[in-house]
Amino acid sequence: MRRFARYLLLLLGLVAGLAAFQNSSILAPALNERPVLLAHRGLAQTYPAADITAATCTATRIDPPEHRQIENTITSMEAAFAAGADIVELDIHPTRDGQFAVFHDWTLECRTDGSGTTRDKTMAELKALDIGHGYTADSGKTFPFRGQGIGLMPTLDEVLGRFPEQRLLINIKSNDPEEGRALAARLSLLPPERLVRLMVYGGEPPIAALREALPALVTMSAAAEKRCLLRYLAIGWAGFTPSDCARQLLLIPSNYTKWLWGWPQRFTARMRAVGSEVIVAGPLVGGDVSTGIDRAEDLAGLARPIPGLWTNRIDRIAPLVKATP
Repeated sequence: MRRFARYLLLLLGLVAGLAAFQNSSILAPALNERPVLLAHRGLAQTYPAADITAATCTATRIDPPEHRQIENTITSMEAAFAAGADIVELDIHPTRDGQFAVFHDWTLECRTDGSGTTRDKTMAELKALDIGHGYTADSGKTFPFRGQGIGLMPTLDEVLGRFPEQRLLINIKSNDPEEGRALAARLSLLPPERLVRLMVYGGEPPIAALREALPALVTMSAAAEKRCLLRYLAIGWAGFTPSDCARQLLLIPSNYTKWLWGWPQRFTARMRAVGSEVIVAGPLVGGDVSTGIDRAEDLAGLARPIPGLWTNRIDRIAPLVKATP
């Protein structure tokens, strides 16, 4: 019995040593380049993340404005790229006349002077709205962007035309597989060298439909990311990367990175080898809401090196990243 126990301990020690070696940064390419910077909704107005739900109208609780940009507009994307973003995230909804509107909300009442659902309007009707109408930082006493957002809601085609070389992350704001197929039909018209600069995320049904139509596209859904990471936790210690992790956008909350085998260098190298992008967000709050890396202290608290960053304040974070040795 004692001999068996010694053999067992020896075996466990060998496995632990193998796991430590397999996940050592010694085996991974150095991450010497600066982090990839992903600007959420371009350069946008921020708001407190506490107590946010899917039904919260964030336009009515913005922080006191420090710039004049409205999210998901061409000018906000231009400002984000100019500030140092490598990737800009944007949200889309299908319109009644077969286009894709770039706008965050399912309904119009929160941010605009319109009403009803985005997808029930034509693009011309959406262009007539003031998308700055509902923003307030003082509970409705003042509306600093009212009247300034008329005609600023762009189409996806306009965004693709304005930024032909830049990287974009497109967010499908539904669980409708038909929306994934419609987006696939639109993106399939792009040349391969343009398509490789795009990523898409959203609900599992539209993302599954999109991946079926465009299997080379990098995508993300919460369910797909969960499958990848759980299977990686099971076999990554031995140096294996699950097939579920191929061509995925992996948006990792900063308080979860410590659980990933080989974080950050070995993990990032493995994911990049299967065509995936690794981006670090702020900590997961309340089980389902992840914040951005938006303040100097958020950035300072991250383990180095950092493969990529998700931020709501590219204007603050990009200069700090560039200044970091």
